[in-house]
Amino acid sequence: KKKLKIGHTKAKSTAREQKFSETSVQLTEAAPQTVGSGFTAPGNIYSAILSRNEAVKDARRLKDFQELRDKYVRKKVLFEDPLFPAQDSSLFYSEKFPLKLEWKRPSDICSNPQFILGGANRTDICQGDLGDCWLLAAITCLTLNDIVLKRVVPHDQSFTENYAGIFHFQFWRYGEWVDVVVDDRLPTYKNQLVFTRSGQKNEFWSALLEKAYAKLHGTYEALKGGNSLEAMEDFTGGVTEFFEITEAPKDLYNIMRKALKRGSLMSCAIDILVPTAQRTKTASGLVRGHAYSVTGVEQGKRKDGKDLMICLVRVRDPWGVAPPPACKSNDWAALATSEQEKERLRPTEQGEFWMCFEEFKKNFTKLEICNVTPDTLEDDKMLKWNVTIHEGRWVKGCSAGGCRNFLDTYWTNSQFRLVLLEADTKEKTCTVVVALMQKDRRKERCSGATLHNIGFAIYEMKGNQQQLPKDFFIYNASTARCKSYANMREVTERFCLKLGEYVIIPSTFDPHKESEFLLRYVVHSVFLISHVQPFEEEETEEEKQFRAIFQQLAGDDMQINANELRTVLNRVVAKHKELKTEGFSLESCRSMIALMDTDGTGHLNLQEFKHLWNKIKKWKLVFTRFDTDKSSTISSFEMRNALTEAGFQLNNQLYDIICMRYANEHMEMDFDSYISCLVRLEGMFRAFRAFDKDGDGIIKLNVFEVSSIFFS
Repeated sequence: KKKLKIGHTKAKSTAREQKFSETSVQLTEAAPQTVGSGFTAPGNIYSAILSRNEAVKDARRLKDFQELRDKYVRKKVLFEDPLFPAQDSSLFYSEKFPLKLEWKRPSDICSNPQFILGGANRTDICQGDLGDCWLLAAITCLTLNDIVLKRVVPHDQSFTENYAGIFHFQFWRYGEWVDVVVDDRLPTYKNQLVFTRSGQKNEFWSALLEKAYAKLHGTYEALKGGNSLEAMEDFTGGVTEFFEITEAPKDLYNIMRKALKRGSLMSCAIDILVPTAQRTKTASGLVRGHAYSVTGVEQGKRKDGKDLMICLVRVRDPWGVAPPPACKSNDWAALATSEQEKERLRPTEQGEFWMCFEEFKKNFTKLEICNVTPDTLEDDKMLKWNVTIHEGRWVKGCSAGGCRNFLDTYWTNSQFRLVLLEADTKEKTCTVVVALMQKDRRKERCSGATLHNIGFAIYEMKGNQQQLPKDFFIYNASTARCKSYANMREVTERFCLKLGEYVIIPSTFDPHKESEFLLRYVVHSVFLISHVQPFEEEETEEEKQFRAIFQQLAGDDMQINANELRTVLNRVVAKHKELKTEGFSLESCRSMIALMDTDGTGHLNLQEFKHLWNKIKKWKLVFTRFDTDKSSTISSFEMRNALTEAGFQLNNQLYDIICMRYANEHMEMDFDSYISCLVRLEGMFRAFRAFDKDGDGIIKLNVFEVSSIFFS
């Protein structure tokens, strides 16, 4: 992706800056016609899925997958998922499917069903009668990275050993990995799977993975239309890059080679010339508006002695049945130096083919890459990265100020501070990757929601601890910004910034557009005033110590209660001498368990504990920043700014209540009181969002629901 280098000159009175622009990104949604069905998939609108409150209920009902599976094995009853029933409501929401479908288990479809047969590979993904080629292209890419594949698709599942009609899959969702449980009832017509299927009739991992992803979004119809980047990111939690091929860097071929070598997922597509036009084939036989997977990039010398390199790209069509296009190349055989190499390079089926790179550039218009690490693909450096995650929400009339084109409201958007103290180049600059994602828009399609045009800008600032006011943006231009506002789930840009203090402003293009969002900034070799954790999932020395203490206290069930949590935290906090704290109280630890205990056990497992500790580390950094006199306390006035820095926007009445509840007689708060306050605030906001199902900022509660908030 081209590095964005935009220079701005500060005017004496008004910052002259080019206005932001919008970019419309096409979704890929072409689906093959199923013979005899006559069915045209409904329009591109979204489906509702379970609210956050329902997700908590889901976790409480289903608990741990193995525990639930073993329960049904003992009962000798096949699991039926109550949250994604085998009914029309799980299929489509805008209209009924024109055919009468039957939900069948694999054993009713064929004899000897297998979860994975001969290894999970790209031949196992064939598109059915649903416009989710973007998802299937991503699944195809997933099979090329065995480590990531086994995380998303746990391989220790079968239709024989401990079989109870229940399977599970894992997806990255807005900063966390979630486990999705489904039963194995699949929609069929005339004993054939209607949606995704494997090339082998008795293999079912890909069909069940599609079902789990549909459950995550509420219905199968919710998967119609999208960009492969969305699914690739849900499979990896990685950093995305989007290329318009006509504007791509000159060394695009090497970028693609390095991407596959590093385990990145990659897809490509051809835009439709007229947005309202029907999906048609190009002169070469490729389909416009359809997602393809990139499964290989290879080069080698020609054998005819000419001083030219063979540069090839292998592409796979998720339909799995279409004949290869006229632009295919047979030069792949010339690259093989042995029978083993020939077998590795051979296209696996009719839907896969090699193309010369020049033909690839002529035919395809966009390329999507999801990098498992944020290392640039334009050089050979492998760097160590830190990722910071902030959650926020654009609220109409409050914090949905639109882009800088709307100066009267722009300053009301959420502002996130970034401090760069260490350079990673000789030029004294630091590499920063900023990714802004709008949350749950696909979930809300059934109520008319569409993707907003989103983007962000970065401003240099010095020493200002308050929310930057309107005048700041009148007289100061941005240091860097996204290329344009786009209707994508996530907009990502890579920057080289000089050392200093910055503020990142994420926004929608127009004001008053509401949505929750996730802001990630990934930085090489810097100290961040925010939540810092390794981008790669390697345990730090501190985390190893945590694990040892946790395992010592947790016992065989690997769960800790409030007393044990207090012991773990206080042992660690005691090592931070600068805090001068006596440690956490039992009441604080009970509140923490209430916040993090998603399965309703009253205990924390190791994953929940790690998530809690990441929050405490983030809040500790904020506390240290505002404890300017190093007294291990912050004043009530400093607390206001600290809460803002931690991501909480509160009114004056709430600040008054907090001071009365948590400050001592000197109007100061120690570390324990500060953390207790943030835990209760986070729990309060989480509970409110759970009950605010229509997102209008107003909730209606009965006495039992009020009690559940007070005692959570």
